[in-house]
Amino acid sequence: MESNLTHNELLELLRWQFEVGVTETIGEEPINRYKSLPQEKDYASKLSSLNEEEPNVDPIALAKLAAESSETLKDLSSALERFECCDLREGARNLVFSDGNYKAKVMIIGEAPGREEDKTGKPFVGPAGQLLDKMFKAIDYQRFSENNSLYITNVIPWRPPQNRSPTEAEINLLKPFLVKHIDLIKPEIIVLMGNTPCQALLGKSGITKLRGQWMEFSGYTVLPMFHPAYLLRVPSAKKETWEDLKMLKQKLEESR
Repeated sequence: MESNLTHNELLELLRWQFEVGVTETIGEEPINRYKSLPQEKDYASKLSSLNEEEPNVDPIALAKLAAESSETLKDLSSALERFECCDLREGARNLVFSDGNYKAKVMIIGEAPGREEDKTGKPFVGPAGQLLDKMFKAIDYQRFSENNSLYITNVIPWRPPQNRSPTEAEINLLKPFLVKHIDLIKPEIIVLMGNTPCQALLGKSGITKLRGQWMEFSGYTVLPMFHPAYLLRVPSAKKETWEDLKMLKQKLEESR
């Protein structure tokens, strides 16, 4: 289309467009700039179609789909990063996924991140984490030991406000990710630190009665123990925890 404007008028018009922030020209025909974008092959596209088909779909169903679509630990971490159905993520600084050796025989499952964990993005790095390291070092196990290593995660990957205990709804919502996490690690023994992981995997609470007993979850051997944070508040419980640690060491030695 030919313009009737003079050369100087066209220059003034261009200068005005530049001043108001115009960054590209617009043609007469509309352009669909999304048409050529590559389609994602991960679970996000499945979630989109599921939402279209079932607008009121259960968030736990979405969590199961996201978890089951993860084939590696990296996939699972990415799926959690994209999972928007848990409000806890809004108030957290970081996703706290795991630490330690993914080939470890012992998998430790805690409750939820605290302030220090939220800052660093790693589980058990605050005072309770330092005590946990000392506890397991006493039986010759460490996070990145060449032979006797540990793998550590939590039921909840985001810090709850004011370090409150996770709710039953939050535990149930994120359980599919935890179960998939366990299946990807395939540990020989799972140590459940505190009530929250016992509630998530065993459907039970009351760590005082549960601790020190060998249990089973989905074919995995499980040992409930006091959470290190509890031991910091109640030092007298360290004696019972030492007995649990000796039980754990004996079990591991018998399996060699």
